Amino acid sequence: MRALALVLGLLTGAQALAGGVDFALMGIDGKSHRLSDFRGKWVVVNYWASWCPPCVEEMPELVSFHERHKDRDAVVLGVNMDEAVLAEDIAGFVEQFLVSYPVLLSEPDMLALGPINGLPTTFLVSPDGRVVAQKLGMVTAEGIESFIASESNNK
Repeated sequence: MRALALVLGLLTGAQALAGGVDFALMGIDGKSHRLSDFRGKWVVVNYWASWCPPCVEEMPELVSFHERHKDRDAVVLGVNMDEAVLAEDIAGFVEQFLVSYPVLLSEPDMLALGPINGLPTTFLVSPDGRVVAQKLGMVTAEGIESFIASESNNK
C-alpha cells in the first residue's frame, strides 16, 4: 500500500458520497453529457484550463489512460474552466493537443463533485457513482490505474 502512495502521489482526500453524484454539462461537441451516463465505469473528471501549464502537461497522460480504458472499464471527462472563452476556441485547443476524451464546458459555481481549489483538479468517480478520491495537481495514467486496481482489490 505504501508503494502505491509513493508511485502515485495521486488521488488523496477521498470523499465517498452515498447514492452517487451527477451533473450535466454541455460539451464542446454541442451535446449535453451526464456523469450518470457512464455508470458502470470508473470516471476520471479532470478540471483544467488552457492557461494552466500543469493542466496541459498532464493531458497526454489522460489521453493515454482514456484510450486504454474507454471501451472497457473507465473514461476521462475534461471540464474546461476557461472563463469567457468560446467553445470553438476550446475545440481548437483540444484538437491541437489531440485530446480524445469528451471535453465539457464548466458552469459558474459547478461544484457537484466537490470544491475546486486550483487547477488541475481531478476527481475519481466509482462505477456506482461515488466520488472516491480527488487530487489537486497533476495525475498520471499509471497512478490512476494503480488506484483503481487497489480500490477494485479491496472489494
